Amino acid sequence: MKTLRILFAKELNAILASPIGYTVSAVFLLVLGYTFSLTLFTTKVANLQYIFHQMYVLSILLVPVLTMRSFAEERRSETLELLLTAPVGELSIVLAKYAATLTLVLGMFAASLLYALILGRYGEPDWGPIYAGYLALMLHASLLVAVGLLMSSLTENQVVAAALSIGTFLMLWFADSVSYLLPPPFDSVAINLSLIGHFKPMVSGSVFLSDVGYFVTASMLALFLATWGLAQR
Repeated sequence: MKTLRILFAKELNAILASPIGYTVSAVFLLVLGYTFSLTLFTTKVANLQYIFHQMYVLSILLVPVLTMRSFAEERRSETLELLLTAPVGELSIVLAKYAATLTLVLGMFAASLLYALILGRYGEPDWGPIYAGYLALMLHASLLVAVGLLMSSLTENQVVAAALSIGTFLMLWFADSVSYLLPPPFDSVAINLSLIGHFKPMVSGSVFLSDVGYFVTASMLALFLATWGLAQR
């Protein structure tokens, strides 16, 4: 655990020392603030469902920018080999990068709690869907970061890593859209792989164990594959 804490602090400091994290956070909060203001003054409805879906889309577009450097940059600069020869396990390296990036993403999400406080101060929102929505966003972020790290571990080119991540996210997003083209049982597989299919019910306030299990299982699988890939080097 001490090694993991040291690696986590190192990775978090590297993220905070880079302008990428601040730029992504600024873009995320600027777009989200504009959307919230426009939605609130236009609809006069005290709910955050549209904001949650906006955060869902923004995270798909922006998380790859945060994860693309994780392993790709170290492979390009040949510092990854030095790290792997240190007395630390591959799992600790992956988990440290995962935790540091996820901390930044959840920090961006936490800033949106201000909108919930505003709604609670001036309206009477239904808090159930709001709590479920933030749970969905946390699980969603954990999956995106895990997949982003996996893609970054496959290449030394940051742009390629980001493109692979976005491509994977989009395929998961629209997996259910092609289900009608597939024969059984592949149509059910495509539906169950749908990212939005597991996200949308939770944002509406319906939390099912199958949806939570989807995000947790997919995240653990991506982290396992990233760790396995490092172990093969």
